[in-house]
Amino acid sequence: MGEEDRIRLEQELAGVPFGTLRLEGVCPSEGSAWDAQVDLGSQGRGRGEIFSLFPGVYLICHRFLAKRVSFCHPADRSVLEITYCRRGRAGWNLKGGAAVYLGPGDLFLRTTDCCAGSQMELPLGCYEGVTVALAQGEGQGHWPAVLEEAGVTLEELCRIYCGEGQPAVLPASYELEEIFAPLYRQPPALRLPYCRLKVQELLLYLWGRGREAARGTGRHLWGQAQQIREIHELLVQNLDRRFTIEELSRRYLIDASSLKRGFKAVYGQPIASYMKEYRVRRAMELLRTTGEPIAQIAAQVGYESQGKFTRAFQDVTHLLPKEYRKLALTGGAPARTPK
Repeated sequence: MGEEDRIRLEQELAGVPFGTLRLEGVCPSEGSAWDAQVDLGSQGRGRGEIFSLFPGVYLICHRFLAKRVSFCHPADRSVLEITYCRRGRAGWNLKGGAAVYLGPGDLFLRTTDCCAGSQMELPLGCYEGVTVALAQGEGQGHWPAVLEEAGVTLEELCRIYCGEGQPAVLPASYELEEIFAPLYRQPPALRLPYCRLKVQELLLYLWGRGREAARGTGRHLWGQAQQIREIHELLVQNLDRRFTIEELSRRYLIDASSLKRGFKAVYGQPIASYMKEYRVRRAMELLRTTGEPIAQIAAQVGYESQGKFTRAFQDVTHLLPKEYRKLALTGGAPARTPK
């Protein structure tokens, strides 16, 4: 998620108290497909817009600023949840010690028995996406005509994508982007009918695609993911130090290849690229909120010289630090960071 998107999300959630998920729309009734208790922690906050599309079919658009979100819902193999990550990153711990991480554009399908009581981890501290929940029993006899005509059944979709309780991940694609992107461009009066239309399009796409080697993409052992998060915490809490892969590998007893693979799976980038952007984002915050000299800020975020810091800052934002500070102080547009 780029700095512009992060700032926009902070502005959109500015009125939501910490520890709160503000829900709008038609909330599902108790015992329905999307009846879940949600906990964002004391420092998290979010918004959710819920649409009741058909009997037993709900769609919710989520926006979170949090490190993790806990969902407590019944473990039910007859309820299929489909999550699309629009921005940010998200991960889930699953039964059997595995984990799934999504990046922008990825799609995650699972029945609720494989993630009941699990936490949704947000490695970047922010997330925007869509979840569709479908309950086999509730929608019986009320399936949309176009899906009936195509022969689509929820039972068969669950069997194809979540056989034996195992989830599936579909990587980002043009087709998925075309399905979900229009949901975010509609005026309020058209949101509900568009959601109904696009969920039918999604189910037709999944039906026609079949499993097609979707299962297992993006999965990593949960124990390793825990180590990766510990490594991340060490790196971001010690910006004045430069750790080598070999040093981290010895310290956390994880081989270098697994460390590099795991970090990219959780945080979406190689360690060096991620830390470069993280340092620049931290510097952007200091430039916006303090009057400290640029040389001092450069040292705080781990650069031994102002020249090296300036080159890194310009690589990421396409602006010089002094230009960015001037824009921030005069209310200009924030610098661009990669999405």
